[in-house]
Amino acid sequence: MKHWGIAIDGPSGAGKSTLAKRLAQELGFLYVDTGAIYRTVGLAALRRGVDAADGPAVTALLPGLTITVAYGEDGLQHMFLNGEDVTAEIRRNEVSACASKAASISAVRGFLLEMQRRIAQENSVIMDGRDIGTVVLPQADLKIFLTAAPEKRAQRRWKELLERGQRVELDQVLAEVMERDRRDSERETSPLRRAEDAVLADTTGLDLEESFQLLLEIIGSRIGCVKGEG
Repeated sequence: MKHWGIAIDGPSGAGKSTLAKRLAQELGFLYVDTGAIYRTVGLAALRRGVDAADGPAVTALLPGLTITVAYGEDGLQHMFLNGEDVTAEIRRNEVSACASKAASISAVRGFLLEMQRRIAQENSVIMDGRDIGTVVLPQADLKIFLTAAPEKRAQRRWKELLERGQRVELDQVLAEVMERDRRDSERETSPLRRAEDAVLADTTGLDLEESFQLLLEIIGSRIGCVKGEG
């Protein structure tokens, strides 16, 4: 039985997680949120009082970390840090900042790479991140680069944080989005970039439903996946 692999890359706030999760449900695939995996490392650094940008210090933490991914009956991804379910905690805004810094460390990316590839080898997946099509799954059946204007992405992120009860200013979120874009694009290890064979999907002027239909059409036209296949 063939296992399909769909890679969705793009900058922070492009809607990768929301859209990839819905697409996976529609197609009967496993959704792999790689950002959540890196957030778990960021949370570990935050809890230990380690600067997530300090490569040697974060690298020293890795041997003591057991990071696992599990899926409930609803298909939702849960992250476990040394046996503790941290799925909700890793969504805090301060953890997001730590995750971006930790993701720039080559040792961290190497530490998590095989976990991500193993999941894709054993399941039909839609995996989202920043280097899925270029590094993690370079042989993916379909690669999509999902993006939107920074202002639009910041507005989406701001609304998401407000819904979670986190009070932040929109200007602050925009500054964080732009800084993360810079950090992700300029890092030495696995920088954010569009794979040469990736389909570009810009959702700046689209709402959630329109964005979903756009990606569904791309998938259907490129690999013809149907629900439950693989």
